[in-house]
Amino acid sequence: MAIVRWDPFRELETLQGRMGRLFEEALGRPTERDLGAQGWAPAVNIYEDENQIEVTAELPGLEEKDINVNIENNVLTIKGEKKIEREEKKGSYHLVETSYGSFSRSFTLPGTVDQEKIEANYQNGVLKIGLPKKEETKPKSISVKVGKK
Repeated sequence: MAIVRWDPFRELETLQGRMGRLFEEALGRPTERDLGAQGWAPAVNIYEDENQIEVTAELPGLEEKDINVNIENNVLTIKGEKKIEREEKKGSYHLVETSYGSFSRSFTLPGTVDQEKIEANYQNGVLKIGLPKKEETKPKSISVKVGKK
């Protein structure tokens, strides 16, 4: 069983990051990337045991209404938006490492997942998605009997 992360824009994002660093070094000032204006991708862990696959995504600062989980054509997609909180301040930032904006993460699911029983729970900034396996795909132990013919 393999869950494959689907990211059609990976190379483009890598190029954009390199270009941003080039401008940052040349101009000696924070770029838009540093100010958190670019989209972001939450950290995701995927764990599997004999009964289920569990996807955990770190989404601090989001509200439940800002998170969307959906499955289409055997692809699990987690989308959301972390909105920037604008405060009126007289000074200026030297560094902003907090990311804001929309994100989308997609993962191809194996055929062993029972899509009718999937559950998602969001608590303390962590989204947990339980993907139970179909009964017929769970491992079964078969005992071997020794006997006479």
